[in-house]
Amino acid sequence: MADSRQPLLSPRGSQNETDDQLLSLTRSITNNSFASSFVADADDIQPIKSVRDFFREFCREFIKLCLEVWYFMALILFAGYLKNAEVAVDALSICMNILGWTVMVAMGMNAAISVRISNELGAAHPRTAKFSLVVAVVSSFIIGLIIAAILIIFRKTYPSLFSSDVAVQDLVRDLTPLLALCIVIDNVQPVLSGVAIGAGWQAVVAYVNIACYYIFGIPLGLILGFKVKLGVKGIWYGMLSGTVLQTLILFLIIYKTNWNKEASIAEDRIRKWGGDTDIKENSVKRPAATET
Repeated sequence: MADSRQPLLSPRGSQNETDDQLLSLTRSITNNSFASSFVADADDIQPIKSVRDFFREFCREFIKLCLEVWYFMALILFAGYLKNAEVAVDALSICMNILGWTVMVAMGMNAAISVRISNELGAAHPRTAKFSLVVAVVSSFIIGLIIAAILIIFRKTYPSLFSSDVAVQDLVRDLTPLLALCIVIDNVQPVLSGVAIGAGWQAVVAYVNIACYYIFGIPLGLILGFKVKLGVKGIWYGMLSGTVLQTLILFLIIYKTNWNKEASIAEDRIRKWGGDTDIKENSVKRPAATET
């Protein structure tokens, strides 16, 4: 009786063909997997585009901040060209140090209101964003008034803490009312700038800074300080006028802002980047599309 069982080992030619087929299939799978790992889809490219947008916003904020810092540093630079430059620079340095310490409170408020405004607009809560703005401005204004009042009360004693020169102390006392006014204004201005940052208006604020500080404030300060012969006070009056003008412009822009529209714009940006927003009671209501 013939044995019908298959042989355990196939012929050598058939075995080689099978091995070649398995090797070819393995290479095909490996190459496809390796190549697919380097193929970027739309979701992979979107973060790269977002980084470009964030870098552009960073450059705008960087320019805005540099313009503000350089503006006040220019005050001391110009004071060095006055007749009694040593006393003027010493007195202004004391005033700028005090102003820098007090503005730290406003800078903290700047960061806080910037984050709060951006979060509320991104969550489509325009009324909450507007309420947060009012609270931040009023709080910072009251803090500025308190600090200014303390300086006015102790104007005859605190200059001796910084210098033993009588001429420097006298000039600091004369500049104290101007310093107090500057503290009040500079406690409100960073809050308004923070609102602009949170709403994404960095470019607008940068242009406003250039116009108010370097086109209006510095030329006016140089005219009052050197041409009108007001000295240090004249330079500071002119540059303070630029800060006041900038604050008024920012206040006017914010006052006329349609916060419902800004919330809709922020919501569209989040959804464009793959996020989602929660619609709550005070959320912005989008108008229904009408057919034409």
